[in-house]
Amino acid sequence: MQSPDAERAVEEIAQALGHGVSVEDLDGDLIAYSSHQASADQVRVNFLLSKKVPADVSAWQLSHGIATAVRPVVVPANASLGMHGRVCVPLLVRGFRVGYLWVLHEQDEEAPDAILAALPGVRPLLDRLAEQLLDTNTPESDARRRREAEFLAACEGDAAAVESVAGWPEVQGRSPWTVGSMMERIEDPDTALAEQAHPEAAVLLQRISALQATVGIRPALFSAGSQQHAVILFRDLPGRAEHAEVLKRYGAEISLRGGHPERPDMLGLSESFTDLRRLPEAYEQSKTAVQAAAVDPRIGPLVDYRDTGVYQFLATGKGSLPGRSVHFADLQEQDRNAELLPVLELLYDTDGSVADVAAQLHLHRSSVYNRLARVRSIIGADPLKGRVRLELHLAMKAARWAGRPRL
Repeated sequence: MQSPDAERAVEEIAQALGHGVSVEDLDGDLIAYSSHQASADQVRVNFLLSKKVPADVSAWQLSHGIATAVRPVVVPANASLGMHGRVCVPLLVRGFRVGYLWVLHEQDEEAPDAILAALPGVRPLLDRLAEQLLDTNTPESDARRRREAEFLAACEGDAAAVESVAGWPEVQGRSPWTVGSMMERIEDPDTALAEQAHPEAAVLLQRISALQATVGIRPALFSAGSQQHAVILFRDLPGRAEHAEVLKRYGAEISLRGGHPERPDMLGLSESFTDLRRLPEAYEQSKTAVQAAAVDPRIGPLVDYRDTGVYQFLATGKGSLPGRSVHFADLQEQDRNAELLPVLELLYDTDGSVADVAAQLHLHRSSVYNRLARVRSIIGADPLKGRVRLELHLAMKAARWAGRPRL
C-alpha cells in the first residue's frame, strides 16, 4: 500500500544519505522507494517491479536478525541472489515495529561505514516516517490482520489458536495476563445502529484505535478490533495508571477517526490468569465487566470483573430473561416520572445513606423520605428490609443488564 507522504519522506531520506532507499512493510510488500537508481542491483529492480520481496531474498535478510533488531543491521552482499550489500533500519514507534527501511550500498562501496555514520542525521525523518506507517499501512498489513484474527479466535475458544498465541514472542513467558475489552458508550440507539451499518469500517476503526492506544504502553502485549469493541491482552502488573492511559488514548483516537465528539469510554478487565487455556474465560469476564460499566455508570469507566457485583451472576444467564419481580413491576407501573426507582437504587448502592442520596440527586432529605414512603405504599412492604430489598435491588440490576450492548 503506497502512500504519498511515505514517498516524500523516502525521497528526503535518500537525498540526505546520498543512497538509494526503499521501504517495505512487515509482509515484505513495497511501500515506497526513492528515485535514486545509481546503485540498483538485480534484487532492487525485481522488487520494484513485483512490489514483493522474493522468498529467497527474505530468508537471507531474516537470517541476519532484522525481525527482532532495534538498531540498524548490516546485511552483506549475496552474489548468488544478485544482491549488493545494504543496511536495514527497523522502523519503530515507541518500540512497536511498523516496517523496514533499506539503504543500498553503491556498486563500488564495500563497507557500510558511511551509511551508518549518516543515519543519526536523518533520525527525525525516520521517526516521522515510522509514525506515518503506523497510522496508515500497519493496521492494513496482512500479517497484522492474520494475527488479530488468530488472537480473536483464541479468545473465542479455538484450541489451535490458543496454542499458537501461547507461542508468540510477546506473550510467551510473560504471565500472569489479564484481558481487557474496551468500547464507547453510545446512548442514542439510532446513532449506534447507523455506526454499525458498515461492519468493515467499524472493525477497522476499532483496530486502529486500539493499536494507537496501546503503542508504547508497557503491559499491553497485543490488541485486536471487533465490530463494537477492542480486545487487549495485558501483562498483569500492579496498578491501573497505564490502563487508564490506554482508555484515554482510545477515546481520543476513536473520536478523531470516527468523526464525532468524544464519548464516555469504558475498559473492563478480567481476573488474572497464568494458563493461556483460560484466555476464553478471561475474555468473557472482560466483556461482562465492560457491559456492566455500559449499563451502570456508577461502576466507573475502568472496572475489574471482580468489582461488577451482581452482574457476574446475571452474565451467567447467557441471554435468558430474568425472572419477574412483582414488587418491581408495580413500582415501574407507578413511577412514570422516574422519581422513585432512581432514589431507591442509589439508596441501595450507597448502603442506605439518605444524606448521600439527597446530595447526589440534589434533593432535600425530607424529599428522599417522602419518596420512600410512596414506595412502601405502592408495594405494601418496607423496601429497606431483608428479602424485599434484595429482590428490588436485583430486579433493578437485571433491568439494566437487559439493555447491555451485545458483544
